[in-house]
Amino acid sequence: MSEAELILVVDDTPANLDVISEALTDAGYEVAIAIDGDRALKQVQYTLPSLILLDVMMPGINGFETCRRLKASAATKDIPVIFMTALSDTADKIKGFQLGAVDYITKPFEETEVLARVNTHIKLRNLNKELERRVADRTAELTAALTQVKQSQLQLIQSEKMSALGNLVAGVAHEINNPVGFIYGNIKELNLAIKDIVHHLRLYQQECPTPGKNIEIHAADIDLEYVLKDTAKMLSSMEVGCDRLRNISTSLRTFSRADTAVKVSANICDGIDSTLMILQHRLKAQDTRPEIQVIKKYGEIPPIKCYLGQLNQVFMNVLSNAIDAVNECSYGRTFAEIEAAPNTIIITTELTQDRQSVAVKIKDNGKGISEDVKAHIFDHLFTTKLVGEGTGLGLSISRQIVEEIHGGSLTCSSVLGEGAQFAIALPID
Repeated sequence: MSEAELILVVDDTPANLDVISEALTDAGYEVAIAIDGDRALKQVQYTLPSLILLDVMMPGINGFETCRRLKASAATKDIPVIFMTALSDTADKIKGFQLGAVDYITKPFEETEVLARVNTHIKLRNLNKELERRVADRTAELTAALTQVKQSQLQLIQSEKMSALGNLVAGVAHEINNPVGFIYGNIKELNLAIKDIVHHLRLYQQECPTPGKNIEIHAADIDLEYVLKDTAKMLSSMEVGCDRLRNISTSLRTFSRADTAVKVSANICDGIDSTLMILQHRLKAQDTRPEIQVIKKYGEIPPIKCYLGQLNQVFMNVLSNAIDAVNECSYGRTFAEIEAAPNTIIITTELTQDRQSVAVKIKDNGKGISEDVKAHIFDHLFTTKLVGEGTGLGLSISRQIVEEIHGGSLTCSSVLGEGAQFAIALPID
């Protein structure tokens, strides 16, 4: 034995204590003694023995009651107890085993028998402890493996979502871009042609001030002067519409930018703007509420090295939750009441105090998040939404993207009744 095991011997007879103590000491064990149950219970509070030899018949608390109290305590319940008794009644032995004893030694003692039983149960206890240690180690390994599997699942889900969404958005952007290019180019040429036609018409009016009754009637029917003025306005409006479509196409391509093998320098405000464009249909006014106001407070921030496509997924998840929060806050309020206290999402970008990171804060004026919910919002598969409306993956994936992939932080703060704020900190380099 690398370290001597401690045996506690409890007996009210000094002669028995001497005999057993000497035998155990000669066998290499350390020995502690107690002359009654009370002293034994107090002693184990200070030093836990590896095994207890416990006399059944003692003054005060007998051996059975002492054993019951030992087994009732979390600290001592696993210590093997061997009863020492002159009783040979089977019922007494059964009672002892029911209380948790592992063995019996019959008085008068046979020294070799005592040592054999003590050695056996010490070995069994040590084997059991080793087994428990191995089970704990294996459990820890399995827990770590399970965590890794969950992380891999999140990465796979996130990758598939971004790939599918990116391909769809990139395809839409491409399909928009081509016809818009044709229209935009032709509008410019058409604008020049219309100006030439109008100029030519004015020359006719100057050279032929009395064109004839039919021409004058037709000019009055079509309201020629109004048509000439309105045509220019229509062309200008079409040009503005084309500009809007081109901006949408640019935003779609920004949002769907494919991630490279390494981080690239990017302006995250562009990513936020492209995400807002994707979510524009959810921000617009509806029958039950006015438009959700988005207030941008973009500070002077430098480009950061990042995977912009993945960060766009984070912005999408957080902004979608903010929209859900203010929509939920609209239930039970009239259109006029919401107009008086509008639904608002404030987006702030700024440098952190150490100027080593960029902070993005997205705050809504919804109902807020309770402390119980806030403690779990980043947990895998946790959601407060109805079945079919949420997967419980969005914020979990977002935290993984921000913290594990980009080395930043994603936190939430909230006061019930005042809304919630998600703060994203991303290292510049």
